[in-house]
Order: sequence, then C-alpha cells, then structure tokens
Amino acid sequence: MDKVRLQKYIAQSGVTSRRKAEELIKFGLVEVNDSVVLEPWFMVNDIDIVKVNGKQISLEENQIYIMLNKPEGYVTTVKEQFSRKTVLDLVKEVKERIYPVGRLDYDTSGLLLLTNDGQFTYKLTHPKHEITKVYVAEVRGIPTNEEIKRFENGLKIEDYKTAPAKLKILNKFKGTSTLEIAIHEGKNRQIRKMCDSIGHPVIKLKRITIGNINIGSLPLGKWRYLTQKEIQNLQNNLTLKDGNDTLMLCLKKKKE
Repeated sequence: MDKVRLQKYIAQSGVTSRRKAEELIKFGLVEVNDSVVLEPWFMVNDIDIVKVNGKQISLEENQIYIMLNKPEGYVTTVKEQFSRKTVLDLVKEVKERIYPVGRLDYDTSGLLLLTNDGQFTYKLTHPKHEITKVYVAEVRGIPTNEEIKRFENGLKIEDYKTAPAKLKILNKFKGTSTLEIAIHEGKNRQIRKMCDSIGHPVIKLKRITIGNINIGSLPLGKWRYLTQKEIQNLQNNLTLKDGNDTLMLCLKKKKE
C-alpha cells in the first residue's frame, strides 16, 4: 500500500475514528516501529509495525507469503524510476499488493521472499534476529585457509566490519572455485565486497536459503506460495529469538 497518515491507518484498522485516533497519538499511546509518534500526519505503510496502547494493529487483508527464484537483471523494489524490470513483474498473477522482504542485488539470482505481512517483514529483516542466509558463489581463484579464516572472522569494509560468517569450498576448477557462504547481515553488495576483500571477485552469485527456507528445485524466474509448514517454521524461529531477547532483558533487570 502507498503511505497514509497515521491517524487514517489507525481508523482503517477498525480501532477507532480518525478524530479519536488523533487523540491517541497526541497522548503518546501510538508507536511506529517501537518508537512513540506524536504527529497524526506521520506517514506509514503496511511494512511499518503500528501499536496502539501496546497492541499491534494492522489493516485487514489476506496475508500472502511467496518464494521467488529471482533471475539476474531484476531490481528488488516496488517502484523503479529507471524503467528497469522489477521482481514484481515476475508475480503479476498475484492480485494482492505485495513487496519484497529485504533485497537481492540486480546481478544476483536466487531466493527472494515477498509478502504483504508487515510484521513478518519487519522481524525477518531486523538485525537482532540474525536470520542466516546462504549463498552459492562462483569466484575467481581458490581461497586459501588464511583467506577463509579472515573471511569468517569479519572483514573491514568501507566504514564497518562484517559479522562472523561461514565459507566452504564446494568445488575447485582451473582459475575459479565454487563457494558456499553463510551470513546473517544484509548490507549492500556485502558478499561481493567481502570476496573482493580477500582477493576473489564474484563471477556469479545465487542465494539458496533464508533461515530454514530453501529454494529447492524451483525454476529460475518462477514462484510459489510458501507452505503452511514453511511459514510456521519461519515464524517459530522469529518467536524463539524474540523470547530469548525477552528472557535476557528480564535477567538483566533482575540483576540490576
């Protein structure tokens, strides 16, 4: 959905009228993405997590969860100002308004999730959940044990250091190798920059796994709905991490 004023979003969710919604906002009873918002004209959409008096609200709609095997040459966005193909061009049969969960670079293929569930998107992309993403990369050269160790311990890239990762050599060829790489961050072109940093530029890159969801045998450019079991497994994983965070917070407060 396009962005709308916060008071309108609250009204459309069935909580109360626009006028009452404005009062709730001004009294500091409304949060957007865990921050109190005091302006009724604050703009939100269905990716945002909106809470009224501590309870999350949402617009009523049929929740959709899709797995897409994204080809290279598509941008992971809803709107594209340069008239390039977007991933939504590949799911035109879906009537509900959906959006990508996170990003996948223009020249990277593989697993991409799409949904209209804002809470699901927020949790799946929030850094605290550390959702593991696995990629298969064809690179120039063959990493040495020392280079693999550097890669896995974290690399200084631009203005940040990458979190610990995993790298396994799957195949070795003359002048190239195939690697399996697992990370839980999602910074712009991170794997390509990491491979550049150890002297093995990426030739081809494909994401195969997000959390416990694997691309499997889904053909390139095709999509399917996630099964109920896949959705539940992902949500259980997110809930478990939230539960651990809550436990740690309680223990910290008890200690204080």
